Amino acid sequence: MIQLALKEIEKYFGGNRIFRNINFEVESGERVGLIGRNGAGKTTIFKIIAGIEKQDKGDIFIRKNATIGYLDQIPSYSEEFKVLDVLKTAFEIQYEIGKELKTLELEMATLEGSKLEYAIKKYGELNELYEAKGGYEIEENMSKVCTGLKFNDEFLNREFISLSGGEKTIVVLGKILLQNPDILLLDEPSNHLDMASIEWLEGYLKGYKGTVMVISHDRYFLDRVVTKILEIEDGESSLYNGNYSYYIKEKQRRVFEQFEAYKDQQKKIKAMEKAIKQLRQWAAQGDNEKFFKRAESMQKRLDKIQKIDKPLIEQPKIQLDFVDADRSGKEVVIIKDLCKSFEQKKLLENLNLYVRYGERTALIGDNGSGKSTIIKILLGEVEADFGEAKLGANTKIGYLPQNITFSNEELTVLEAFREDMNILEGSARGILAKFLFYGESVFKKVKNLSGGEKSRLKLCKLIQNNINLLILDEPTNHLDIDSRENLEDALMEFSGTILFVSHDRFFINKLSHRICEIENKRVVDYYGNYEYYKEKKEESSKNKIEPLNKEKEKKLKGKANTKKQLSNNKIKEAEMLEKTVGELEEKLKAINNEMINSGSNYDKLLELEKERAAIQSELDLTLEKWVEIESL
Repeated sequence: MIQLALKEIEKYFGGNRIFRNINFEVESGERVGLIGRNGAGKTTIFKIIAGIEKQDKGDIFIRKNATIGYLDQIPSYSEEFKVLDVLKTAFEIQYEIGKELKTLELEMATLEGSKLEYAIKKYGELNELYEAKGGYEIEENMSKVCTGLKFNDEFLNREFISLSGGEKTIVVLGKILLQNPDILLLDEPSNHLDMASIEWLEGYLKGYKGTVMVISHDRYFLDRVVTKILEIEDGESSLYNGNYSYYIKEKQRRVFEQFEAYKDQQKKIKAMEKAIKQLRQWAAQGDNEKFFKRAESMQKRLDKIQKIDKPLIEQPKIQLDFVDADRSGKEVVIIKDLCKSFEQKKLLENLNLYVRYGERTALIGDNGSGKSTIIKILLGEVEADFGEAKLGANTKIGYLPQNITFSNEELTVLEAFREDMNILEGSARGILAKFLFYGESVFKKVKNLSGGEKSRLKLCKLIQNNINLLILDEPTNHLDIDSRENLEDALMEFSGTILFVSHDRFFINKLSHRICEIENKRVVDYYGNYEYYKEKKEESSKNKIEPLNKEKEKKLKGKANTKKQLSNNKIKEAEMLEKTVGELEEKLKAINNEMINSGSNYDKLLELEKERAAIQSELDLTLEKWVEIESL
């Protein structure tokens, strides 16, 4: 069943057309990844679907009564609202129905006759609605989401207003997941989440019964979650029936196919143009009207040809010319027995980390595990409590922070680049061109640059210095996929040492030689990329589970031996109780069916309810006895 369809959607902001030809359909249960460069209009499409913005042209169809969940902006709540209260707003309808049910239960104790019949009927209808809305699963769903997003009791009791922007975003994401809408719109849901929470979210979305549309630049996430890719490029949409890896291969195939079609059409056009020219020459020389008519007819056919655009076979890439830096010593980063606490919370304890020349090391761990703190201690921005954190001999740092800023963002790209160095404008523009700042783009103000452009400019400035150690803190945050790939290609050319913090598993997989995970306040080493790390983690988890299974098996065997030692009377008693449980369950089933068929016959319903309660009580006692014998 089609949940959502957009037909020839067009949108303008002022005089600028954002997109002109957006067409796609999404069916029930599909998980669609919406990708495209920053500024392509992905978020605008979500806002049109959610009814926040209106399209200028085209039609949108949403299945009747379908509910939509979309995280657009963080709502404001009163000061006394705690995180738990915000999450509970996901169940406002269920809580209202629950209150009505309790009110009806109290009323039915005093009602009689037709009023009681009406109340029983209404109670049944409300109970069905409560069940359909998941009222009986509230606690289970809350537990699932709170565990996955790592909302512990302390966090749940914090005032929502006191949270950081990232924390508020995660809480509202949790609320939307709990609302369980028919159409779920998620804009960069993996931002602000650590790896464990991202992996939990992947599993949650893969099992989601509704329709999911997700904007994401996380290629690993897209590979694991989505079943379709919708790309917005040059104002138009293209659909690919597969995950991100499929999209890459299929797009390449389509581009080459379009290029071949373009070349064939160009040959045909040139041949027709040559023929038209020849016919006109013959017509002029012989004053032959017939040749003029043929030329005119051919020109009309040529004018009607729908031109195939020449596809861009290869996107422009950063061209890196790293300054030949003096090589650092063999030991680049030396951290010994490092300890750091903030107030009463111990963050790092006796942590040791050694990074050697030429290594590309990823520093990973849960949010709040101390990754950025280690970086800040190395940069001298934070002081350690105990231990040693220093750089090796002849080490010169280039630092790319998570949130890139410049000393004066009113400067143009060209001015900001030349600010701290003595370089001629022509030479500066030549260097900037290698970082994709061409022509007029060098006169854009820094404050108007996108996240990817700021990263490029910062990296361009960094590599002009004599650096041999690059420290990166979440370098791919807020970058679109093209910008991430550009950054990856650039960093692959760097011959020095790289130490970086990242949640981008695709980026880690491509760049790292070594992964250092902060676990229990210390570093655990994995010499390989992200796939190697995952493999080793799974092996480790399996090795932990096996002894537990053996212990469980041992207990079960012991239990079996104990059971053998029970007297024959106990065994027979257990068998008889088991048989009785089965009989009582069948009786309950029969009574429930009879109650359903009794309709509004109140006397009959009362009689059956008493009988059902008596059987349920007997069943509970029988089960208790059976469990007691079985546990011996």
